[in-house]
Amino acid sequence: MGSPEAVNRVVFDTNTVVSALLFTHGRLAWLRAHWRELGCTPLLSHATAAELDRVLAYPKLQLSTCDRIEPMGDYLPFCEIVEVRGKCPQTCRDPHDQALLDLAFFGKADGLVSGGKDLLALKDRARFRIETPESYRHSVAGA
Repeated sequence: MGSPEAVNRVVFDTNTVVSALLFTHGRLAWLRAHWRELGCTPLLSHATAAELDRVLAYPKLQLSTCDRIEPMGDYLPFCEIVEVRGKCPQTCRDPHDQALLDLAFFGKADGLVSGGKDLLALKDRARFRIETPESYRHSVAGA
């Protein structure tokens, strides 16, 4: 899906990652192959990894601790861990989303992929792209 020169440093929001990992025939399932084939480098921080683990433990997903290991194993090995040392100059109304902005800023991300309205509202104010998963797919297909 891309040459090594075209690899993007990307922050994916938790809902995007969970959808890609759990719904293998869903609209975001293509992301698994995308990061596995090094079409991007997903960025991860302590805060975003904890949020991913917390969401995978939601009772409505009905995943046991063992059941959560497999999807995490399809994502974590492809991620670059970033130490976040402060706050991004942009702030988000949703405090859970601030961790994504901070990660994108300190990880020198090319983009942040989210379907969240609070993050998308900041797309013209950040030094990195903020786009929907659909927009991201279109941009990497053209690369």
